[in-house]
Amino acid sequence: MRSDHADGPDEHDRGLSHDLPVLARRRMIRLMAGAGLIPLVGCTSEASETSGKAAGGAASAAAEECAAIPEETAGPFPGDGSNGVNVLKESGVVRSDIRSSFGDSAGGTAEGVPLTVTLTVVDAAGDCGTPKEGAAVYVWHCDREGTYSLYSEGATEENWLRGVQETDAKGQVTFTTVFPGCYPGRWPHIHFEVYGSLADATAATGITSTSQLAFPRDVCERVYKTDGYRESGVHLRSLSIETDTVFSDGHDRQLATVEGSPQAGFTAALVVPV
Repeated sequence: MRSDHADGPDEHDRGLSHDLPVLARRRMIRLMAGAGLIPLVGCTSEASETSGKAAGGAASAAAEECAAIPEETAGPFPGDGSNGVNVLKESGVVRSDIRSSFGDSAGGTAEGVPLTVTLTVVDAAGDCGTPKEGAAVYVWHCDREGTYSLYSEGATEENWLRGVQETDAKGQVTFTTVFPGCYPGRWPHIHFEVYGSLADATAATGITSTSQLAFPRDVCERVYKTDGYRESGVHLRSLSIETDTVFSDGHDRQLATVEGSPQAGFTAALVVPV
């Protein structure tokens, strides 16, 4: 191993014009809370004296909220032709359920806690309110043991946990997968590349953005207490997202919103401005 729903039907039925601002507000609240910008109820007059500074900080946080997703390394196991094998040109890579291998592979299936990942690709130049329809996203990640298909020993003939999808009118792609494990030296994460079009993705050319999605510690701790994740739990205890080789320079715009349970499975959502 190497380094490298709680919303009800009414919420979903309101459409994209409602969804994107809601996601943005939630993420901005996290930023404001982390920076100490949300005042406590019942504070003394000192709170009113600093309200102007807080408002300025909130405006700054809102501006940062629409910045492009941070560029990150694709790591040593991309499978996009940049480091050996290229899965993007194989028939069958365009799919939503990425748990099993496809094509001429060994035909295995990755086991683990169910996870549904939704990425919403938006235009960073348009206040993050305009979805990028017709773009494409390639995702890949390790299995619950920290193994990467195509590269890791015992998995070189597999291509599970890799797939491509085209963004819809909401700018969204959704993948059915399993919760990734944690291996030495890296915080639990999912890699993704954004392409200008599906044709670009399946030709492995014209990458718009390369980044990574991170998971909250409390969710990881819950998952890693389940069968098959024991080693991941051990590795997680010696790590922190603040000292991770990728996320240590800031992770607020890459930390997924995660809901669910180990029994029912989890959903993870992230807005990806490009």
